[in-house]
Order: sequence, then structure tokens, then C-alpha cells
Amino acid sequence: MTVDVLTHDEETASAPASAPEVPAAEAAVTESASPSSEGSPEPAGSPEQAAEEAPKPKRGRPKGATAATAKKTRTVELILTVTGTADGEWQAELKNGSKWVAKGLEIPAAAVSRAAKELHADLSGPIDEVINQAREAQAAKVAALEAELEKAKQALAELDA
Repeated sequence: MTVDVLTHDEETASAPASAPEVPAAEAAVTESASPSSEGSPEPAGSPEQAAEEAPKPKRGRPKGATAATAKKTRTVELILTVTGTADGEWQAELKNGSKWVAKGLEIPAAAVSRAAKELHADLSGPIDEVINQAREAQAAKVAALEAELEKAKQALAELDA
């Protein structure tokens, strides 16, 4: 329902003799909504502008209540430390806050490589380099041990002969 409000000056200026009569219910609304001429100044602009300028209630929670009712995020501090040697031996340690959950767990190099690839490409590159260096060192060690084993077999064969 819309209600048009006219001031006393507008009513007399725009009310020619042929103006339609206003029903009593609308006249009461018009009279009660119009400002009284007894000392209250008229608002600037039209009544629609006055309605727009009236403070609107804000949406959401009041600012004072947000600090008390805000949901706090619970964080968990887990520290996983993975260490490796040049020989290719890897160990993992897990700490929850200040309490040790696991210490000195031996883990395979392949598992370390897979985990690093799952986490991030920037992690997998350097870890794979370390694992490859350890693999090459172990391959060289195997070759040296095989050569030493061959010499030992020859020495044993000479002693048996």
C-alpha cells in the first residue's frame, strides 16, 4: 500500500474544484502523516527521500557480540621430521605439541620419495636427488663388494686345488 502525503500548501494549490474526493480512511492517513504546522520544520525533499534517509537496521550480529560468540579454530601442531643419510637410510619422528609420538622409525627411501611427490613438487626434486645419490653410492659399494667376493672365491679355489 502506498500513501501519498501532501502538505497544506500543496493540497490547496493542487485541489481544483473538480478534484475527486478522498475516502475518509485515506484522509486520516494523509492528515496523520503530514507534518503539523505548529513548529516542526518540514523535512528536506520528498517523503520518499526522508524514508530512505532514516537509519535502517543493520543485518547480522551486533559488533559487540561477535568477539564473544565467534567460533575459534582449533589448531593441532604435529611435527614430522624425516632424516636421511648418504647411505640411503631414512628415519621418521613425529611430535604432537611437546610430546613424542614416534621416534627413530626406519622408513624405506621409496616411501619418502612417494610422500614428497604427494606433498609438493618443490619437495620431491631435492629429495629425489638425495635418494639417487644414495642409490649410486650403494651401486658402487655393491660393485666393489662383488669384485672383492670374486677375489675371495678365486683365493679359495686356489687353496682347494
